[in-house]
Amino acid sequence: MSQNKTHFQIAIIGTGFGGLGTAIKLKQAGFDDFVMFERANDVGGTWRDNTYPGCACDVQSHLYSFSFALNPDWSRMYSPQGEIWAYLQKCATDYNLLPYIRFGHEVSNVIWDNVKNCWLINTSEGNYSANVLVAGVGALCEPSIPQLQGIESFQGKVFHSARWDHSHDLTGRNVAVIGTGASAIQFVPQIQPKVAKLNLFQRTPPWIIPRQDRKISDFEHKMFRQFPITQRLMRTAIYLFRESFVMYFRHPYFMKLNSGIAKRHLERAVSDPKLRAKLTPNYIVGCKRILISNDYFPSLSKPNVDVITDSISQVRPHSIITKDGVERPIDTIIFGTGFYVTDLPFAKIIRGRTGQTLYETWNGAPKAHLGTTISGFPNFFLLLGPNTGLGHNSVVYMIESQITHIVNALNYMKKHNLAAIEPKIEAQEAFVKEVEQNMQGTVWTSGGCASWYLDSTGRNSTLWPTFTWLFKRRVGQFRPLEYLTTG
Repeated sequence: MSQNKTHFQIAIIGTGFGGLGTAIKLKQAGFDDFVMFERANDVGGTWRDNTYPGCACDVQSHLYSFSFALNPDWSRMYSPQGEIWAYLQKCATDYNLLPYIRFGHEVSNVIWDNVKNCWLINTSEGNYSANVLVAGVGALCEPSIPQLQGIESFQGKVFHSARWDHSHDLTGRNVAVIGTGASAIQFVPQIQPKVAKLNLFQRTPPWIIPRQDRKISDFEHKMFRQFPITQRLMRTAIYLFRESFVMYFRHPYFMKLNSGIAKRHLERAVSDPKLRAKLTPNYIVGCKRILISNDYFPSLSKPNVDVITDSISQVRPHSIITKDGVERPIDTIIFGTGFYVTDLPFAKIIRGRTGQTLYETWNGAPKAHLGTTISGFPNFFLLLGPNTGLGHNSVVYMIESQITHIVNALNYMKKHNLAAIEPKIEAQEAFVKEVEQNMQGTVWTSGGCASWYLDSTGRNSTLWPTFTWLFKRRVGQFRPLEYLTTG
């Protein structure tokens, strides 16, 4: 592909699971006039960026992978970050995607041109245009760092877990870890033996269940290579097992059962009643993201760890002071405070048909038709958009379902010689209403907690509230009557 070419039929932003999966399926469907913009110098998205100690997936690797590119060589049931990143790199190579990727191109501004019916794309390395835009930026890409009073005066090292500084040796350090989410419960057990003191600042304790992990045997590897159907069967079994977890979020009996599992896990791991009280949530299991770990609780029982539940009132050059007035010497601060999810930064740089940004259009409440297309934004497809996240299964399944919708939409446009499509506002509103109805009675509406699932209006605009096969069946179809078209 010529590096001087600036106009394409399709532009894809991001080279994680979403971007790579879309590119692969576009090529297979005969659409090869596309470009991929990647701000970094390699593919992989969140699995490239998150290199903190202990980083791993909380969905089994046989399922957390493309259905069309099974990997018989996973080392464990839950693979570490490096293996997942290598898998994505291999997909990019195997499907010959590298010539389509413009590395080091950070997208800074995207505007829909109503006259030319195309997207005008400004990047750090030049300007481009495309008839169709696919955003595979993901929700877990921009670290969220809280504004703490005095943080600018701190003279030690500060970094977010998603931007881990491997050059900073933690041996013998007085470390403050702020946040107790999915990343923190993985890296805390890894750094605890090295540091002199680990102060874990916890706002809300998470519910944690056991991690049923194990090495995949040589015999299994041999079977997967020689008889791929065996890996396909394992993938299907894992999918069906995880799909049944929907009941844990929807039915009071299963919610109670889930709570019992989590409580027993905590009781077995933590014998100190005071510490156990600090680590016991006061909301229903599943209201916030359920985490899996076998070593997090034991690491908190070590003598060099303090779990602090008082809020931080001030950061000083060499210490942190909490609301109770206690000052603790600190030389390293690590934020494990998650990402911008419902207030996606990308939404601020894309302007649709009316000139409004997506951020302004959403106004704190993200909504999309089928979680994929958005009224007022022609020829725009958003992977893992509103209400496509999951609390129970693999988001790669959701991504593949959305990609099917994209390919079907492009085939329809090609067949009918259309310049643009966008969802009708009434179709989008009907879908959002359907999702909200399905959300009623779930743990997310009655669990008694505030979480990153909820947007500024208090609505859960992040998760899909029911079975994933229902989403696949719904989004896999392209219904022309739900869309406005431009010839």
